[in-house]
Amino acid sequence: MDQKLNKYKLELQFLKESGNLRSLKNISAGDYKVNLSSNDYLGVSKKNIPRPKGINFGSGSSRLLTGNFKEYEQLEVELENLYGSSALFFNSGYHANIGILPALTGKNDLILSDKLNHASIIDGIRLTNADYISFKHVDYDHLIDILEEKRNDYDQIFIVSESIFSMDGDQADLGKLIEIKKRFDCFLYIDEAHALGVRGLKGLGLSEEKKCLADIDLLVGTFGKSMNSIGAYVICNSIIKEFLINKMRSLIFTTALPPIVVSWNHIMLRTIVKMRLEREHLHSISNQLRSEFKKHNINIIGDSNIIPVIVGDSQKCVNLAEFLQKKGFLVFPIRPPAVPKDSARLRLSICAHMDWEDIKDLPILIRNYCDEN
Repeated sequence: MDQKLNKYKLELQFLKESGNLRSLKNISAGDYKVNLSSNDYLGVSKKNIPRPKGINFGSGSSRLLTGNFKEYEQLEVELENLYGSSALFFNSGYHANIGILPALTGKNDLILSDKLNHASIIDGIRLTNADYISFKHVDYDHLIDILEEKRNDYDQIFIVSESIFSMDGDQADLGKLIEIKKRFDCFLYIDEAHALGVRGLKGLGLSEEKKCLADIDLLVGTFGKSMNSIGAYVICNSIIKEFLINKMRSLIFTTALPPIVVSWNHIMLRTIVKMRLEREHLHSISNQLRSEFKKHNINIIGDSNIIPVIVGDSQKCVNLAEFLQKKGFLVFPIRPPAVPKDSARLRLSICAHMDWEDIKDLPILIRNYCDEN
């Protein structure tokens, strides 16, 4: 074997021995009766929604050259009407999170990021020239302590948080964050990826539910979760929008998504804002399942339709996931480094197309398995 590969082989062996080795899987939709690993929170993939016709399947260029079709502008206008601020569309949530902060920050700026923010946010921060400090997860006293010490040392400070955290299923205190950002004259950047569609009267996210849309300086939403598509956007001031168009590398230097995709996103956006009953059903069965887990003394965290079952040991988590898969539940182990060491978990993603009968057996199955193993 080529000696240059030995380093990687040893690392793979370590991952295997620690229960953290990953592999790609061939999954057939018909293999499982309940898919608990999807981000299709509103179950839109199950609905018979008319597809757009007569629209280009290719874009051929970036949006700044020949790729900015009318479908982009129509979608952004719809978003602006819903949110009441300027909107800018991107190819994905990853493109948004690796591009916005590097465009807006410089060497005299500071980024304060919740410790459990998504990897795409962390990658974006690494691409900046700004200083960076992570504050303890939803610990706003810690955030205030940092600001009291550091605020006068920097030109601009950006506070960055998810609204609903993807791996813990808990939520930020948006009211507290807004209070802090106003007190210290900061920008507030909120990623609504896992709240969009499932929170708020129109499904615009936790910021709509908490009636604080106007107080979020940079609100990132994605079409890749509840809307079961691809793409993302930021809601911001018109000056920020124009600045990003001129400075954001992950917007400028990438081929635009095909107009057919953008048109589909427009359809999905108009669909999810009307899905109030699905949101209510989703919240109801999620709360019911959480209650049953607690009755069976199963260690869960969070307070959303994302229900993490904390196992701890990676290999035990793998074994439990495999057991549930054999019982017809498509669920995968979430292990370090996606979550902190010794906090491996099952991330149960409850979706609106599910009924209580689909998921009611989970608590007793998990309880019995844990008791026997």
